[in-house]
Amino acid sequence: MAGITEPGENDSTKWMLQIVDIDNMEDVPINDGDQVRSSTAESQNGETSLNESESIVKRRNEAQGNVPGLGRSKSGAARGLNSLRFLDRTTTGKEGDAWKPVQKRFKQHAVEGKLYKEKFGVCIGMGDSKEFAGELFDALARRRKINTENGISEEELRQFWEDMTDRDLDSRLQIFFDMCDKNGDGKLSEDEVKEVIMLSASTNKLSNLKQHAAEYAALIMEELDPDNHGHIEMWQLETLLRGMVGGSEEGPKFNKRAQTLSRTMIPKKYRTPVSKHLSKTQEFLQDNWKRVWLVTLWLSINLTLFIWKFNQYKTKKAFKIMGYCLCTAKGAAETLKFNMALILIPVCRRTLTKLRSTFLSALIPFDDNINFHKLIALAIAIGVFIHTIMHVTCDFPRLISCPPRKFRRILGPQFNFKQPTYGDLLESITGTTGILMIVMMSFSFTLATHSFRRNVIKLPWPFHHLAGFNAFWYAHHLLVLVYVLLVIHGYFLILSRNWYMKTTWMYVMVPVLFYASERTLTSVHEHNHQVGIIKATIYTGNVLALYMTKPPGFKYKSGMYLFVKCPDVSNFEWHPFSITSAPGNDYLSVHIRTLGDWTTEIKKRFAKVCEPPSAQPKKGALMRMETRAATETGDVQAGFPRIIIKGPYGAPAQNYKKYDILLLIGLGIGATPFISIMKDLLNDIKPNDSDSSYSDAHEATKKGPERVYFYWVTREQGSFEWFKGVMNDVAEYDHGHMIEMHNYLTSMYEEGDARSALIAMVQSLQHAKNGVDVVSESRIKAHFARPNWKKVFSHLASTHQSAKIGVFYCGSPTLAKPLRQLCKEFSLNSSTRFHFHKENF
Repeated sequence: MAGITEPGENDSTKWMLQIVDIDNMEDVPINDGDQVRSSTAESQNGETSLNESESIVKRRNEAQGNVPGLGRSKSGAARGLNSLRFLDRTTTGKEGDAWKPVQKRFKQHAVEGKLYKEKFGVCIGMGDSKEFAGELFDALARRRKINTENGISEEELRQFWEDMTDRDLDSRLQIFFDMCDKNGDGKLSEDEVKEVIMLSASTNKLSNLKQHAAEYAALIMEELDPDNHGHIEMWQLETLLRGMVGGSEEGPKFNKRAQTLSRTMIPKKYRTPVSKHLSKTQEFLQDNWKRVWLVTLWLSINLTLFIWKFNQYKTKKAFKIMGYCLCTAKGAAETLKFNMALILIPVCRRTLTKLRSTFLSALIPFDDNINFHKLIALAIAIGVFIHTIMHVTCDFPRLISCPPRKFRRILGPQFNFKQPTYGDLLESITGTTGILMIVMMSFSFTLATHSFRRNVIKLPWPFHHLAGFNAFWYAHHLLVLVYVLLVIHGYFLILSRNWYMKTTWMYVMVPVLFYASERTLTSVHEHNHQVGIIKATIYTGNVLALYMTKPPGFKYKSGMYLFVKCPDVSNFEWHPFSITSAPGNDYLSVHIRTLGDWTTEIKKRFAKVCEPPSAQPKKGALMRMETRAATETGDVQAGFPRIIIKGPYGAPAQNYKKYDILLLIGLGIGATPFISIMKDLLNDIKPNDSDSSYSDAHEATKKGPERVYFYWVTREQGSFEWFKGVMNDVAEYDHGHMIEMHNYLTSMYEEGDARSALIAMVQSLQHAKNGVDVVSESRIKAHFARPNWKKVFSHLASTHQSAKIGVFYCGSPTLAKPLRQLCKEFSLNSSTRFHFHKENF
């Protein structure tokens, strides 16, 4: 396998590695420990004090004359500093391979054999950091004393590349210092530090941090220039970098964990193809037994109905004319009737919410209700196709081409002794209703596909309204007519005269009435769920937070969701949103991200009522618009758009208390279902005097998880403002460290990248001094780039052995598959059991 060194002497080992699927562990060095790259490294401990390391580094540099690479010892800090790099994967031992695409891009962008500064970033793979690449270009040119006014040649680009990919730490650190030291005097002034902070903030899309660059530059100077010389030198910058790296023991510990993990990735039961297949089948059944038995039961019923109807029509007179085509068409029709009735059950949300709290939740996977709904829809589509094709291409031609005497003798009474034409069959009641149903179902099913519903497909102007959630919602209501046509179609069957043989209405009557009654009851109770707006806030990132009065008797669990309707925007549209308030709060709250027409319009309506901040925000605070409290001014409530809610409805996260440990993973606005859980847990931790009635009732059922890990991954710095209050509450009240929060900002380059190195310095200094993170602007420290999920699961498996861990995920489907796979792998290869749940709306 690629990326794994195999000993040539041991053929069995080589064969074993070829047949086992192992994820590349490119971020986990196993042998030499020469480089440790980690996007989640948070170094806090060091046995050598800052002053001691300062003097050591200074004396060494003076002795060496600042010549890079002379006799440097590989301490733990040095190994950590090896992660300071300008390009990704530059110390893999394959630098020659990495140069080839750069060389190819040089030929594409060079003009008369010269590459100019503007194209340097694109050429070296830094196209999204052109400003940073430009500064790096100038620093490398000063280092090599190359005049770049007329561009650089391929040979000079190769020299730049060798400098950037140099394995020697001092060389890369000197380049970084040269970038900061624009005038080349070997000293960094406060203004130069400020410029580099602004450059790094711009490169990492940190607009708020950029505004406070002067403040953070002064902080660095305060730390590194205590004697007020007005400048800092390279050895002082290196000292600060060393202070951010952990002790020398971290490398061996991490390597030991990596070796253990690598061994567990090759279990004995995977060593032969047969045992591997059997083991994987057993694992699949173990993880999905609820789904398997339910789908097996459903398929068995469909197959039984098909065979029963198929055999029944083999004994009919019409079989002598139309043969097995008729049997196949009627068998498919029988499964159609069953599935048209069953498809309504998974979308009876109120009923399913109640059933989640019963013993049935141990047998039925209620979390997969929407997926089962889609599966039944697929079966309906297949049934319609088979039924239609058998009739129009086989039954109809045989019927109209049958000899008249044979036709009158066998089927004469059913057709009043008049042999029909092809047009007569299509124009009949059954033919017309069948065609109309196919058209409506095709239209509705098409608009329900992911590409149309999520507005992935961009249609031209006359048809652009056919893509999006609104089109999906309204098109689905056409299916009401389909059910009416289905009953008519089944009643006017040509070959069946007896009423008890016309079973379509028998199949659909109970599910249709059940579904209709649930919708009707919801509409009747709408007046009870018309809520008042307490406060509305519009955050950076186009997020509207609504704080509403809680209707009487509105009981819910953390993790549930509700539907919101705004009659001022649309009288018919309901949209689902996770509840972000805790059950113990005396209000309801939801956070709405503007992603479509409806959400954009409702945000505009509330923006007219919201006010900008009356005073200048505090340093580091994000700008936001907020309404005045309704108690302070009586005319505010009248200006709010009218909001109606229905719910609450069940979701996977509502059962979080049955797990020993929680791993909550939210991408962007996907954090919302878990904020309610966090608030609920905080209500147990906080000293509470006011809501004693809830507190006493809650105390009896407080049994829940022992530890909670919350990973929030977002791409915009402004997103942290949405739930900053919750983060600060965790830092203030969670003295027992029950909740562990990890915020990740993906617009940042991973820790160790030169483009984010100075931001990391500022972050460490500011957090140590004031306890506030410069990225999230809360008391919870933010990480850079994306989490290493394999490392996260490995840590949980080793820390919480034999525990039952609930993994709840809300976000893009892209990450759901690898997370589910990691749950499966670590459940099988450790004593810890991971149970994966994904939020579905």
